[in-house]
Amino acid sequence: MLNVCVFCRPAVSQPYNPGGVNLSGPHPSYPQQYGAPPTMQQVTNQMTGMQITSGPPTPILMTAPPPSYTQAPPPAPSAPTQPPPPSEPAPPQQYYGGPPPSQQPFASSAPPTSQQPFTSSAPPPPAQQTFPPSSFSGPVPPPSSICSGIFLCFPGAFGQVRGPQPGYAGPYPGQSNYGAPAPAPAPAPPAQKRLDPDAIPSPIQVIEDDKAKSTEPFTTGVRGQAPPLVTTNFQVKDQGNASPRFIRCTAYNMPCTSDMAKQSQVPLAAVIKPLATLPPDETPPYLVDHGEGGPIRCNRCKAYMCPYMQFIEGGRRFQCGFCSCVTEGYTHKRANNKLPQPPAFIFLIDVSYNAVKSGMVSIVCQELKTLLDYLPRENPDVDSVVRVGFVTYNKVLHFYNVKSSLAQPQMLVVSDVSDMFVPLLDGFLVNVNESRMVIESLLDQIPEMFADTRETETVFGPVIQAGLEALKAADCAGKLFIFHTSLPIAEAPGKLKNREDKKLIGTDKEKSLFQPQVGFYGSLAKECVAQGCCVDLFLFPNQYVDVATLGVVPVSTGGSIYKYTYFQAQTDRERFLNDLRRNVQKKVGFDAVMRVRTSTGIRATDFFGSFYMSNTTDVELAGLDCDKTITVEFRHDDKLSEETGALMQCAVLYTSCSGQRRLRIHNMAVNCCSQLADLYRNCETDTIINFFSKYAFRSVLTSPTKTVRDSLVNQCAQILACYRKNCASPSSAGQLILPECMKLLPVYLNCVLKSDVLLPGADVSLDDRAYLRQLISCMDVTESHVFFYPRLLPLVRMKLEGDALPVAVRDSEERLSKGGVYLLETGLHLFLWVGANAQQELLINVFGTPSFSQIDPNMTSLPVLDNPFSQRLREIIDSFRAQRSRYMKLMVVKQEDKAELIFRHFLVEDKSASGGASYVDFLCHMHKEIRQLLS
Repeated sequence: MLNVCVFCRPAVSQPYNPGGVNLSGPHPSYPQQYGAPPTMQQVTNQMTGMQITSGPPTPILMTAPPPSYTQAPPPAPSAPTQPPPPSEPAPPQQYYGGPPPSQQPFASSAPPTSQQPFTSSAPPPPAQQTFPPSSFSGPVPPPSSICSGIFLCFPGAFGQVRGPQPGYAGPYPGQSNYGAPAPAPAPAPPAQKRLDPDAIPSPIQVIEDDKAKSTEPFTTGVRGQAPPLVTTNFQVKDQGNASPRFIRCTAYNMPCTSDMAKQSQVPLAAVIKPLATLPPDETPPYLVDHGEGGPIRCNRCKAYMCPYMQFIEGGRRFQCGFCSCVTEGYTHKRANNKLPQPPAFIFLIDVSYNAVKSGMVSIVCQELKTLLDYLPRENPDVDSVVRVGFVTYNKVLHFYNVKSSLAQPQMLVVSDVSDMFVPLLDGFLVNVNESRMVIESLLDQIPEMFADTRETETVFGPVIQAGLEALKAADCAGKLFIFHTSLPIAEAPGKLKNREDKKLIGTDKEKSLFQPQVGFYGSLAKECVAQGCCVDLFLFPNQYVDVATLGVVPVSTGGSIYKYTYFQAQTDRERFLNDLRRNVQKKVGFDAVMRVRTSTGIRATDFFGSFYMSNTTDVELAGLDCDKTITVEFRHDDKLSEETGALMQCAVLYTSCSGQRRLRIHNMAVNCCSQLADLYRNCETDTIINFFSKYAFRSVLTSPTKTVRDSLVNQCAQILACYRKNCASPSSAGQLILPECMKLLPVYLNCVLKSDVLLPGADVSLDDRAYLRQLISCMDVTESHVFFYPRLLPLVRMKLEGDALPVAVRDSEERLSKGGVYLLETGLHLFLWVGANAQQELLINVFGTPSFSQIDPNMTSLPVLDNPFSQRLREIIDSFRAQRSRYMKLMVVKQEDKAELIFRHFLVEDKSASGGASYVDFLCHMHKEIRQLLS
């Protein structure tokens, strides 16, 4: 049986081709070049729809049953079209190469790429080719199932897609006007049909299909097995390989050679979350005491004992799985004889005019009185050993002595901020329970002391120096919690000026706005890492504060940045306090060093995240918490073997919150392959997008954003072009062929391209872009997925019994019904969109009012109503918040209100206000890029 696209000619029967034979030569159904393009009328007459087909299942190819998305009836079976013999030139109208150059809707002003990895000088494959029986066990599949992929035929070869028409100027990546507001599209000719958005790969369908097939626990004992998607709720049974909650890979089948890796352009990387929190029904990593000697490790490569080590000679020796060295006996090496001190938390509070007026100072002081009971501890039944200290500041610093023997706290002022020192040692860092009365007295007095301040200037550099010096004096690691409001313009080290310049956006100088303004904070960060001083920054700005510079120390020390623009106590208090509570209580390790070891043939070459590196191998983190990820890219330095696969081991040495030095080890084994088809069968798109976003967001420091966008599009096109050339069955040029496990790569990549970092709207501030760039650098795959492709739930379909959520809808305005109410979640934001014609009963159940006009758009929490619908909706919102590392403030959006502009920004399948392409249009653009690479 053949899979035949009803709008293209039938495929010619070919023998099975598992090895990715060069298919770029002349072929009756795969032209050597994309031929003389047809006229628009020919195209319109012959292609008025689209079909997606997947190859039928075979013993080694797992593909979904073929959905049947059609817009036009298939040709009558009584009159099949016969393909011409191979020697006969194909008639030009059979190949849909798009409109003539003058009418190309995607004409790019970018120069043609200099890299053409897909042109081959090898002779074309012979008409019949045999393969050894060992290469495939089972019946010979039809040619269309050579790839486990999907085929998309484009109506009119781009002539009929929504939006762009012949002569349409863009904007698209690679064009000079990409990023400019989109011009109005030309009206579609009446004879043409627009491309049906339902006929292109749906993220929702892929997510639901994965949930349906992931009914059993995921066991990690099978090498190279891709885990369920991050959107699927699944249980993990640890059998040696690291749980996907700790490590996710872009590919679970690594190419055996570097040439193969370069040809495919698939990034080889792992997103590692060393201290990830596990669900209650999963066993946490075991805590094993190896005594004075420490854990057993290989003599040569220093890899730690793990499931990939092989005992020999009755257990007297073992062979390392990483370097194959045989270790005689078990050698122990003590890494550090110094016993660490328990860590300390220092709270540094901005008490300038803006901080006091906004209510921030009062809220922080009030909350800390309660929060000190929840400092991190190993055992919930034992008091925390973390010590605390307090500093307030504006353009001078105030240290507080809160020694338990004092009746009242004492303030010591340091006004010489150019040479920072700590004016007291005894009484600054104290045990909470011993000094509770003095601490509470201090926290009550601080808001009163500064209630009438008129001081508007602040410092920032000396604030970090103060905390660092205090930790040095106490000889311990720790964390600084800095609550800051404004650009530090007071005369002091680290003083900054306002450099926000909208004129630089889109120019070659734009990259300078993402770089730190001064080198002072980079040097300070290095000192902080050496001491194990992690910095968490809570920002409350009313105007530009230069996040790109202020964030250098938090980002380099493994800390976090939180930003509450135009903070108002009434509406933002809940979000801020939830973030602060979670931050103080979460699991964290201090003074950490991470090393990633690999088996022979590959090595870790690049790292992304919040950390510091003084050499090329050690990732240094003053603090490492349960939310932080480190992304590692791998490169070949030798050939890999299909038999042995590839191994990686992540080892993190850190100090626990109880002051104990510990080692956390994660191991991962993946398969290796010599066939490109195997590589494309075992990739994970969500992890690839996580890697691409981090790579791109780091690249804006050194390259113009347009260059970064173009390189992303080019790499994605090369990945898909390589698949089409080497793994897919021959087909017409009018088809876009996507690998089954990468069919969502274009839609998710388009979301990255349209993000505020790479393509900001007119209202997006430079600080917001710098904040997002730093935030995503250490995001895990779960959070980056929902950030780039938000979750949109139709509440009308919500079931009131059980835990099941309504099936999400795609992120497009077309999916919204005026009679509905929708919940949209991005991981950072939560919107409740209310249609103008929403039913009265629905409004009463959610808002307690029957009238659309009476809904208060300023509410940030839903009223507690005594009905099942209200209760279930609030449960869903609470569960969403519990899943994320940051508290999401609820925003109610009424249809056709001003706030709808913000909401629409997250409908990522639509064209964006900043000029980003819709999903349909970007898919067409990607098709054109692939065809250029292949021709």
